[in-house]
Amino acid sequence: MTLQRNISEYISSIAISLLMLAAAHPAAAQRKDTALKNDSVPLFNGMAVAVDLVGPVQMAIGDYGQYEASLRVNLKDRYFPVIELGVGRADYTDDVTQTSYKTSAPFGRIGIDFNLLKDKHDIYKLFAGVRYAFTSFKYDLGHPGVSDPVWGDTAPYEAKDVDCSYHWLEFGIGVDAKIWGPVHMGWSLRYRKRASYDDGRLGKSWYVPGYGRSDGSAFGGLFNIAIEI
Repeated sequence: MTLQRNISEYISSIAISLLMLAAAHPAAAQRKDTALKNDSVPLFNGMAVAVDLVGPVQMAIGDYGQYEASLRVNLKDRYFPVIELGVGRADYTDDVTQTSYKTSAPFGRIGIDFNLLKDKHDIYKLFAGVRYAFTSFKYDLGHPGVSDPVWGDTAPYEAKDVDCSYHWLEFGIGVDAKIWGPVHMGWSLRYRKRASYDDGRLGKSWYVPGYGRSDGSAFGGLFNIAIEI
């Protein structure tokens, strides 16, 4: 009788434990759902102003480059609308033909980045994004001239203020990391695809502000220093 009572009590305790465990699972799931629903990150989660360092270095060591800055809005650490504005410049002379090309004009891009990381609120972010870009610019083309073999004189050639315009798309991937306080650093790799363009009355332009060399690689990159505001 005692053995049966002990077995009955043991079975009863197991049944009660199972019931309590079963009741605990829905409660835990409910708490998890509540925590997910109560994500404290607001829709508007600040902005960041950034400057690119690659363009000025290109300008310093080469014949062309650009200065640009961007404003990026943070929406719930997931979506980041972006505006990028800058000025592109070129001052180039071909060593063989002695043809010179000069331009300086603004450009702009607008688009959005998406945070690809599972933990959206980490201090590190992995972005994929797209941009629409546009520039309208003028360039000067010059040549010292060719000597006439008959008359012996030289006829220089030049063209001033040749009007051009470019529309293009950029597809990119990049990273962003919080360094200290509001300071962030990051880089992005871009692939550029021309949508429509007008090279002016002389044909192909050598450099396009914001786009780069018209006959160069479709790939480019940026290295940004940003400050959250």
